[in-house]
Amino acid sequence: MRKLREAYENDIAAINQQTNLIPGLSLSALGIFSTGLSVLPPAAGPRGVPPVPPTGYNPFLGHSSQLGGLYGVPPASAISHQHTQTPEQEVVYLFIPTQAVGAIIGKKGQHIKQLARFAGASIKIAPAESPDATQRMVIITGPPEAQFKAQGRIFGKLKEENFFSAKEEVKLETHIKVPSSAAGRVIGKGGKTVNELQNLTSAEVIVPRDQTPDENDEVFVKISGHFFASQTAQRKIREIIQQVKQQEQKHQQGAPMTHRSK
Repeated sequence: MRKLREAYENDIAAINQQTNLIPGLSLSALGIFSTGLSVLPPAAGPRGVPPVPPTGYNPFLGHSSQLGGLYGVPPASAISHQHTQTPEQEVVYLFIPTQAVGAIIGKKGQHIKQLARFAGASIKIAPAESPDATQRMVIITGPPEAQFKAQGRIFGKLKEENFFSAKEEVKLETHIKVPSSAAGRVIGKGGKTVNELQNLTSAEVIVPRDQTPDENDEVFVKISGHFFASQTAQRKIREIIQQVKQQEQKHQQGAPMTHRSK
């Protein structure tokens, strides 16, 4: 219990340091960290008196494991649907153990449908690449807040269903696409940026060499780590992409106009 509490407090500290992790996202509105250490079992009361769950504790599917509330569903009224502008849609490729596919889909697809509604994201599970594949790819499409909620719930579900042992941290691999023009910026000179990124987030970040850009001139970046490490790395990489795009736009706007002589 002490180790669980310490790990939880470390996650809170990491989030507090990354206040701009997802602009406009209220962690309390998501039911995460809403009332202190609400995801931990409440302290035992007097003998014979059952402990009372702390206010705001609301696991996604009723009673679950100790970590279930970490990815709890908030009351509908707690989520703000007002946005000054439509957030950009992001596509994330999350890899889960093949044997966990049934738990994510649920009976007759009810769980994955419920998850998609809760997160406000499109969630699809790609076919297995081969009969003996050990992992399956989950394709999540949605804005940053939806990504946070969908990925967080999947991490939590794998823990709840014991696909990872009680002492084992849930670490998954995630792929995101970046413009080929931004790949070098993610790596940095001599790998400086990617090394700093890994030190900051505790996630493993790899930009595979010799990739051939796809039809959209994009390449993959691989991120491996626990939930908050992965989320922080994703957001930092998205920031780099935006910086590159803004610089390219400024360069195009500042390019001298050529005039044909009559």
